[in-house]
Amino acid sequence: MKIRSLPLILLSLFLAFGAQAKTYKVGVALANFDLNFVSILRSQMVSELKQLNMDGQFVDAKGDVALQVQQVDDFINLGVDAIILNPVDTQGVKPMMDAAERANIPLIFVNRKPEVKLGNAMAYVGSDSAEGGKLQMEALAKQMNYRGNVAILMGALSNEEARERTRAVEEVIAKYKDMKVLEKQTAKWQRNEAVDVVSGWLLNGRPIDAIAANNDEMAIGAIMALNQAKNKSILVAGIDGTPDGLQFIKNGGMVLTIFQDAKGQAIGAVQVTKALLEKQKTEAYNWVPYQVRRKTPSFRAGI
Repeated sequence: MKIRSLPLILLSLFLAFGAQAKTYKVGVALANFDLNFVSILRSQMVSELKQLNMDGQFVDAKGDVALQVQQVDDFINLGVDAIILNPVDTQGVKPMMDAAERANIPLIFVNRKPEVKLGNAMAYVGSDSAEGGKLQMEALAKQMNYRGNVAILMGALSNEEARERTRAVEEVIAKYKDMKVLEKQTAKWQRNEAVDVVSGWLLNGRPIDAIAANNDEMAIGAIMALNQAKNKSILVAGIDGTPDGLQFIKNGGMVLTIFQDAKGQAIGAVQVTKALLEKQKTEAYNWVPYQVRRKTPSFRAGI
């Protein structure tokens, strides 16, 4: 009896080993490779996927919603096991969610929170956009001694994080009677766009005391415009804590940034993906906290 059952035992062991050794194929659809923060996410996800013995295929939507929808469809047709999505438009994710659900493929959002209720086998890994804006403006208001005019550089308005960060900044400013929003304009997350926007504000002689940018790239663009105008009096704050942003703080151009943990988000997204594939219990929303990074206390605001 024992001898006759041996082949079955060996087969069971082989199947168990095969299941454990399975290499999952993950499609990673990112909004725009050119964005500094997205570039960091990408490199960290490449590393984590390799660490967990998972194959990752990365595609760049180049900021095009229609292209991203097609890329997700292509992943499904290729038979990937899961999809990690950094959406171009956080309000335009429903077609991709529906497609993944029909194909019974886990869908994990990273960095940009969808403005649609998550379905089965879906999760979000990232930071609370409103909290980032609140932390930024409270720290900047303190640097301003709670008085002065603030200009806001907004990210792409198709993104939840741009709208939520901006809303939170405005709410903080509204708390202080000697502060107000003087200007508000999108620079689409881009450094060069921010140079143009801020240069226009300066040419128009707007009495700006500080600029709150939705991300570090736009903050750096603002600093470049201020440097061109030889203006040293306007304070600039960013969000993300990218290597470039932290260098501008070190050099004295930026007064503070809110560090958004790209590495933590990337690692979290890959780990949540594997957990969903292995039918483990996961949270629908997985929050990665922000941290304030600023100049040393000896820095004196010039207002």
